[in-house]
Order: sequence, then structure tokens, then C-alpha cells
Amino acid sequence: MTGMRPIRWMAEHPNALLLGGQVFVLLGYPGLGDTTLGRAVLGVVQLLVVLSAVAAVRRSPALTWVALVFGAPATVFAVWESVSPGTDWVVLVSACCHVPFYLFVSYALIRYVFNDDEVTRDELFATAGAFTVVAWAFAYAYAAVQVIWPGSFGADRTWFELLYLSFTTLTSVGLGDFGPVGDHARSVVVLEQIGGVFYVALVVSRLVGLTIRRSR
Repeated sequence: MTGMRPIRWMAEHPNALLLGGQVFVLLGYPGLGDTTLGRAVLGVVQLLVVLSAVAAVRRSPALTWVALVFGAPATVFAVWESVSPGTDWVVLVSACCHVPFYLFVSYALIRYVFNDDEVTRDELFATAGAFTVVAWAFAYAYAAVQVIWPGSFGADRTWFELLYLSFTTLTSVGLGDFGPVGDHARSVVVLEQIGGVFYVALVVSRLVGLTIRRSR
């Protein structure tokens, strides 16, 4: 029975698996992203992230079948892109599959957080997971923009560089290593900046308010 506890805990906290998978990709990409085998490993992890995201949606009031419709092609192209990272049409189709999927997952997780007036441990994981999922969605959006309008970010950027840009934009850090050059890219960056501000203003502030009310 002791060996079943981690499995039971993971089943009860799919948002923790989602967040953990995202963190693993962030830490593992610099060492694994330069080889085909490494990209394949990351593709498998990305597949597990997609499945955990679908499991997280099942715990929310959102529609699970919508996540499955978006998640199935995203799963295929996550692995395909890891094998052929330089093929423009694969990158573009992968982005078109991943962007709506991750945006829907973030919507579902936010609905899950807002579904009751108590802050649970899994809802804290969902809050962090939704934030990373939004960053992932915009990284894929940037990849699509770069394919459609070459030079949108100056030189051609890798997906991990675009993910880095997405996180710096979403968190309003703006480290300035590189940025959008084309107008289309700047439009998408502005949308992410707005989303980051609203996330803190609506989601994080609500959790803080509920925590303070509970302590009182």
C-alpha cells in the first residue's frame, strides 16, 4: 500500500504533474535539445505534459472532449517537431495545434481555480501550471509568426529562445536580450503583455484574497 501512495497522490494532483513536466523541459532543453535523441526524449516528455494537461482539464468544469480534440494532433506534432525541428511546415502546423490547445488548458485551469472559495493544494499547482501553459502557448505563437514572417525577431530563433522571450514578456521582466522586430510579432507580444498583467490582477489577487480571508 505504501508504494501506491505516490501513484494515488499523482492521480489526485494532475496539475502538479503538468507543472513538473514543464519545469523538466525548461531544465532539460539546454542539454537535450541539440541532438535528435535528446529532442525525442523531450518530445516524449511533452507528450506526457499534454496527457497530464488533459487529466487536469478533467478535474475542471471545462469540456474534456475539446482538450482531446486539440490535444491529439498536438501530441503527434510534438514528437514530429522534435525529429524535424527545421522543417517550416511542421513547425507551423505544430504551432497551430499547440496554441489553441494550451490556451484552452489555461482557460480550464483558471475555471478550476475559480470554481470554489477554498484554496487547495491542487489549485495552487493549477495556478502555477496555468501560468506556464500560457507562456508555452505564446512561444508556439511566436514560432508560427517567425515562419510566416521571417525575421520577425531579427535572426531566426530556436523554440527555446522563443519560450525564453515568452516568459520574460509574461512576467514583465523584459530582459531585452532580443525582442520583436516586425509589427506582427510586436502585436503578439503586446497581447501576451496584457495577458500577464490580467493574470496577476485577476487570478493571483483572488488567491491572495481568499488566503487572507481564511486566515481571519
